[in-house]
Amino acid sequence: MSLKEIVGMNLKYYRYKAGLSQEKFYSNLGLSYKYMAAVERGEENITSEKIDEYAYLMGVNIRDLVNYDASHVVTKRRVDERKKVNS
Repeated sequence: MSLKEIVGMNLKYYRYKAGLSQEKFYSNLGLSYKYMAAVERGEENITSEKIDEYAYLMGVNIRDLVNYDASHVVTKRRVDERKKVNS
């Protein structure tokens, strides 16, 4: 798995953990949800500065976004915004 795929997987995990759609989650952070959707899918290369910025905005450590953790694999296609996903 490439670094961009790992970062995307972790971004998706923390968004699901917050119980928010891409649009709502990334708009709340001031980021383009369309671009971030491509990042989540591992389609976009992002700089280490951007990874650091996203970690800061999400309130996690940069290690949380760049380390592979099999428990962070999200298989659901849509998030239910009415309830948060259990960690």
